[in-house]
Amino acid sequence: MDRCIQIGSRKSRLAVIQTEELVSYIRRRCPKLRPEIVTIETTGDKRLDVTLDKIGGKGLFVKEIDRALLTGEIDLAVHSLKDMPMEESKEIPIISFSKREDARDVLVLKEGIKEWDGTGVIGCSSFRRRIQAEKIFPEAEFRTIRGNVLTRLEKLDRGEYDALILAAAGLRRLGLEYRVYRYFSPEEILPAAGQGILAIQGKAGKDYSFLQGFGTYETAMIARAERAFVRCLDGGCSSPVAAYAEVAGDSLSLRGLYYRERDYFFAVGSKKGAVHEAERIGAALAQELAEEYDG
Repeated sequence: MDRCIQIGSRKSRLAVIQTEELVSYIRRRCPKLRPEIVTIETTGDKRLDVTLDKIGGKGLFVKEIDRALLTGEIDLAVHSLKDMPMEESKEIPIISFSKREDARDVLVLKEGIKEWDGTGVIGCSSFRRRIQAEKIFPEAEFRTIRGNVLTRLEKLDRGEYDALILAAAGLRRLGLEYRVYRYFSPEEILPAAGQGILAIQGKAGKDYSFLQGFGTYETAMIARAERAFVRCLDGGCSSPVAAYAEVAGDSLSLRGLYYRERDYFFAVGSKKGAVHEAERIGAALAQELAEEYDG
């Protein structure tokens, strides 16, 4: 008899598409398993009238799904790693990371617009993006924008904004890469920790051997390094702390953004080391930047 695997996902089209990646993998690898998607509306999806830092941070995108996982309503959950709190639950840990998609941020213009002079209103969902983009577009006005990717694009095309800064991975998964006007390199805008990576969350003690091969060791180490950096700086949803790691052979290189709130100052540092020391590299870079700039 086929075994049903209930997989929790946020309700947005992007979240469902991301979850379908895992569904397809399970069907290919384990024909006797029957994966089904269970969509769950989170507080973060409902409360679009205020910024996340005022209502509880990134955890608002996962807490209802966490509850369903803890109670057994679902067997697995799929999240964008960048939306997950940095502290990992021992009861419902991350059990796999997908291979990373494009981690870059991108600039999107109104439908049909081919050129832009860098002025007007830029919709930006995170302080991290804003403080870095302000140096690139000093004559633009930045305004907060909430909602899923499709909702934000609708607001842009209605004329509420002149441009948006979004994640490349989300647009690619939605088949909307053609909307990209400009890609920002990590040197221009450092991505959020975990951007472009899917996190698969399960329940401690359960057998998830059927997921073996879904992710890669390299991506797992990238995720661990980036999240360790942000965690050590106590970077939450309202903090612009950012991190981006790359693996080449047995070496991992990490760039991290440190922010000093009292004077709106930020600096980027880097550190390299062995891949298997990913978390140590992240923590060490965080400590070095804090000691250098927090005096």
